[in-house]
Amino acid sequence: MNARDELRALLKAHLAASRGRRHLTRHCLVCNRLMHLAREAARRAEGPAPG
Repeated sequence: MNARDELRALLKAHLAASRGRRHLTRHCLVCNRLMHLAREAARRAEGPAPG
């Protein structure tokens, strides 16, 4: 399992634990941090930009 998959699993687990609590993803610090880390991992997996 790579870092991106691990981050995705963490985000899913966090959201599942938050159900029923009026969870707002855009206001949640944990969700925002996990999404940021997932985006960084995706960029690193793509490699350097051409040019």
